[in-house]
Amino acid sequence: MGLFRTTFGLGLLVALVAFVVGPVKHIVKIGGFFLTPNPTVLGKGQGPIRIEDTIHCEDVHHYRPANLLFTACEDYKDTRFSWFPPLGNFVPPTTRGSIHVVDPKTMKSTRLAFENFEGLFATHGIDVIEDPKQADAVYIFAVNHLPNPEYLQVGEGAEVPKARSQIEIFRHVLQSDTVQHVRSVQHPLIETPNDIYAESPISFYVTNDHFYREGTLRLIEDVWSSAKWSSIIYVQLESLVVPDATAGLHASVALKGLWNNNGLGHGRTDAEVVISSAMGGELYLAHVDRSDDSLSVQSTIPFDTLTDNPSYYADPYRSEDDDASGFVVAGISQPCHIPTTSKDPNATDASRVWYARPQAGIEVWEKKLLFEDDGSRIRSASAAVLVPIEPTEDGKKRAWLFVTGFMSESMVAVQVEL
Repeated sequence: MGLFRTTFGLGLLVALVAFVVGPVKHIVKIGGFFLTPNPTVLGKGQGPIRIEDTIHCEDVHHYRPANLLFTACEDYKDTRFSWFPPLGNFVPPTTRGSIHVVDPKTMKSTRLAFENFEGLFATHGIDVIEDPKQADAVYIFAVNHLPNPEYLQVGEGAEVPKARSQIEIFRHVLQSDTVQHVRSVQHPLIETPNDIYAESPISFYVTNDHFYREGTLRLIEDVWSSAKWSSIIYVQLESLVVPDATAGLHASVALKGLWNNNGLGHGRTDAEVVISSAMGGELYLAHVDRSDDSLSVQSTIPFDTLTDNPSYYADPYRSEDDDASGFVVAGISQPCHIPTTSKDPNATDASRVWYARPQAGIEVWEKKLLFEDDGSRIRSASAAVLVPIEPTEDGKKRAWLFVTGFMSESMVAVQVEL
C-alpha cells in the first residue's frame, strides 16, 4: 500500500508537472520570448518591393483566374492603434478603410471606389470568389469591426460590447475601379469575427477568434491551451437584397472546441477548409459535411510560430515527380511584445512566413521557412500568398511571395525558391 501511495503520488506529480510545463513550454516557444529574429538575406532582384498605398492590410488573397491580389486596408497609419477590437483598442474611429487590388505584374495597388456604401469600414479578414453568373466579376466578403451604437450612446461603464462587428459583401467587376456594396450581415453568433471562407455568394464560414472580447478572460484564452472557447459559424443567406443586415439569414455553429481559431483558407478541394490556431501555432485541415454544413478536423500541421491567415498555393508547373503545391502561413514570431507594440505606431514586430507541402503524397509535412524579418521590412505579418514565376533553364521553382500585416505600413513582395 505504501509503495502504491508513493507510486500514485509520484504519478500525480508527474502529471501535474506535465500539465503545467507542457503549456508553458509551448507559450514560451510560440510567444517568442527568447527568439532572436534572423532576417532573410535577399539576393539581387529578389526584393523587397514595397507596394505603395497598402497600409494595415490584414489579409490578402490571390485570385488566380485573373492573377490579381485583393486586400482590405485601413489606409491611415494611426487608425488601427486607436480602434481595432481584436487588439483591445476601443477609441471609436473617424476614418474608414478601403478595398484594394494589387497587380503582381506591375506591383501597383489600385484603391477601389465604393458604390452604395457609406459609414465606417474597419477592416480585418476577407475572402474573394468568382461570381458564378459572370466570369469577369467577383464577390468580396469582408469583416467590418463597427462600434456598438449602444456603447457610443452610454459610454464607458456601459455593460454592452464596445464593438458590433458584421460582415460586408461587395461585388467587383474585374478591371473596373469601383466595388459595389451588396449587403451587410449581422447575427448574434458573429461576435468576434476574424476571417471568412466564402462558399458561394450566399453562404460562408466565419471565425470567432475569442469568446471574450476583452479583459483577463480574453488574455487567458490566448495563453491557456485548454481555453477552447472559439468557434466557426456557418451563415446561409436567403437573399442578397434585404432591408437590413439582420434580415434573410440563418446562422449555426459549424465547429467549436478549438483553441484560438483565427484565419480561414481554401484548401486542395472544395470540401477542404484550412483553419489556423493562432497561439496553437497549427493549421487544421477540415472537411465540410454537406449534410449539415459542419466542419470536422482531419489532420494538423504544426509550426514553431503563431499562425494567422493561411493560403494554398497550387503549383501551375507541377508534374508527377515535381509538385511545389503547398500551404503558406504567416505569423508574428514574437507575439509576447504585442500588448506593448499594439499601442505604438512606430514599433516593430518580427515575422515569419512558412510553407508546408506533403511528402510523397502522404500526411507527413515538409516545412520550410520562406521568409523572416525583424519588423524593419514588414511589420506584424498576418497573411501571405505565392504568385508563380515561370521556371527558367535551371529548373528551380520560384515565386513572388506577397506578405502583408495588420500593423504594417505596406505590403511587400520578395522572390523565393520553393
